[in-house]
Amino acid sequence: MPALDWLLGAKYPAQIVRTDNEVVLTNGLVERRLRISPYVSSTSFRRIDTGQEFLRSVEPEGKLVIDGKEILIGGSTSPPNRAYLLDEWVAQLKPANNAMSLASVELCSVDKPIPYQPQTGQSWPPKGKGVLLTFKSTNLEAKVRLEIYDNLPVIGKQISLKNIGTNVVRVDKFSSERLSIVEGESSVDMINRWRLPNVTVATSMAFGGMTVEGANRAVHWEIDPGFETQVNYEKQTPCVLDVHPPTGPGFDLAPGKTLDSLRSYVLLHDTEERDRRSRSVRTMFRKLAPWVEDNPLILHIRTVEDKAVREAIDQAAECGFELVILSFGSGLDMEDTSPATIAKYRALNDYAEANGLRLGGYSLLASRRIDDENDVINPTTGKIGGAIFGNSPCLCSKWGIGYFERVQKFLEGTGFRVLEHDGSYPGDVCASTKHPGHRDLSDSQWKQYARIEEFYSWCRNRDIYLNVPDYYFLAGSNKTGMGYRETNWSLPRNQQHLHSRQNLFDGTYDKAPSMGWMFVPLVEYQGGGAAATIEPLKEHLTDYELHFANTLGYGAQACWRGLRLYDAPETKAMVQRMVAWFKRYRQILESDVVHLRRPDGRQLDYVLHANPNLKEKAILVVYNPTAAPRTESITVPLYYAGNPASVRVREKEAKSKVLKSKNGAVSFSTTVPAQGWTYFVME
Repeated sequence: MPALDWLLGAKYPAQIVRTDNEVVLTNGLVERRLRISPYVSSTSFRRIDTGQEFLRSVEPEGKLVIDGKEILIGGSTSPPNRAYLLDEWVAQLKPANNAMSLASVELCSVDKPIPYQPQTGQSWPPKGKGVLLTFKSTNLEAKVRLEIYDNLPVIGKQISLKNIGTNVVRVDKFSSERLSIVEGESSVDMINRWRLPNVTVATSMAFGGMTVEGANRAVHWEIDPGFETQVNYEKQTPCVLDVHPPTGPGFDLAPGKTLDSLRSYVLLHDTEERDRRSRSVRTMFRKLAPWVEDNPLILHIRTVEDKAVREAIDQAAECGFELVILSFGSGLDMEDTSPATIAKYRALNDYAEANGLRLGGYSLLASRRIDDENDVINPTTGKIGGAIFGNSPCLCSKWGIGYFERVQKFLEGTGFRVLEHDGSYPGDVCASTKHPGHRDLSDSQWKQYARIEEFYSWCRNRDIYLNVPDYYFLAGSNKTGMGYRETNWSLPRNQQHLHSRQNLFDGTYDKAPSMGWMFVPLVEYQGGGAAATIEPLKEHLTDYELHFANTLGYGAQACWRGLRLYDAPETKAMVQRMVAWFKRYRQILESDVVHLRRPDGRQLDYVLHANPNLKEKAILVVYNPTAAPRTESITVPLYYAGNPASVRVREKEAKSKVLKSKNGAVSFSTTVPAQGWTYFVME
């Protein structure tokens, strides 16, 4: 590992250096070099700390198809060999024939794409520097914004296209980032699944998944037919990164108007090791979308009956919970904007706020059927059906446009500061030519995504907490599902615990603890009967407490779904004790997970949270899933705790003892009760 590790808080300030023929974005971690004369192209993109070069050839800075004609934003002739790039080749290349000309280069600040008021310790927009390259043709102006950030091995990019002509032009397609990257794997033969280059690419146009890779619909790894010297006999190695919308945009750009591309962020990794790679991704999202650190304790209420809701709010406040959602199945309809409905929920919201709680509700969007006129039209059949969720309304239909108007009116009228937005737009296309918000198939996906992105930005500006079961973080959402199968919450209680910790262990690779929600069925959920549910709460205190230990021990939050948090003094005492424990160690528990042993039901399972910038440098949470007490020796790596020579370790609130580090770790033995848990604090 590097001596000055950015993941441990080392500082790497961004800077941009310009010469007559080059612009260099650098921060000591990454460096991207752009040739700006006599052609424009990125000629190097490398990790400075490891020395690894990621580019093997040159590409234009963007690619457009306008009215059916391809136009390059910058770009050059191809070098003699596309396996590597020599300095003498860089000096000899010429501008591409169909390239827009560079008009100007100017330094700029980092953009603020979403309105957000940063919390203590956060920066928004992220600190860094930007450069704006302006290209022009007869009727188009393209501004390429490149950003580099303090203390991140990441380059951000966006292109803005302006019509400076006198006629409408159609933007059929665009690529806002295109890089010929060193292949992640070389194989003579065709293989089922290629190893991709060691980079992570995130974009603001992500949907249809709960992980960064699963939702990366705009990130494409393409082949390079001009790469004649590649090892693969069929020349099918995926080694060109191209960032573009899955469909379209098919956008009609009127004179004087501007079209902004999606935003992309390329993270260059310094290792193939999974925990460090994933920790790098989580750190990137914390900086690029700091609202993901908002991690309130959540009660899901399954009723809208006034008296029951107020009682649940009282209990939530007494137990230290922070957010209440009127859940699915509660009877809430956020599309009902009648004065009586608004008044009812405004009164409940005022009551929640008076008790120090945020209140909000659940609304279903895309995974439902409206009618033939408003549902998306399948381009293959010309009829409804065949959407990602079977049927789905088009967000640009008359109903779709009205839906957002109604929900925004409801949120404004009630003062709700929480929206759980289920069935969020998954990326459906629509072949209708009658919907008022889009023209036809080619612009349907772009226009629908723009509508939901605008809505989430509006919510973020009003500080409305967004629970969205999709990867909309860079569009403004706070949290998505950690990753679980809903029917597993109908299993017997004792089986739910191991599943829960497996889901948390796996989910916290892709997400910081605050980015994913879990679930706890206080009342029956999708079946399972009494064996699966915790109600009556006082009769299942052991299981109830272990659910707290599972989720809070990972620094995550569950949606506690039911009608109440306690039903007896002993239940209330347990909930308050577990919440108090979490809040005492909240900062370290919400710090990133170091994955040590995945639950398997046969031995102790445990995870470490580490943060060298806190008083508690680490906390180890240990679980025993077996039916008997179990004693094991555990070795705890201390690198992400700051790699101290020694630490003071205590189990729970017992007296601490000093342990010396050996090979960057400490070891000790522990005995955990049957189906119990414990924790160790390290200072």
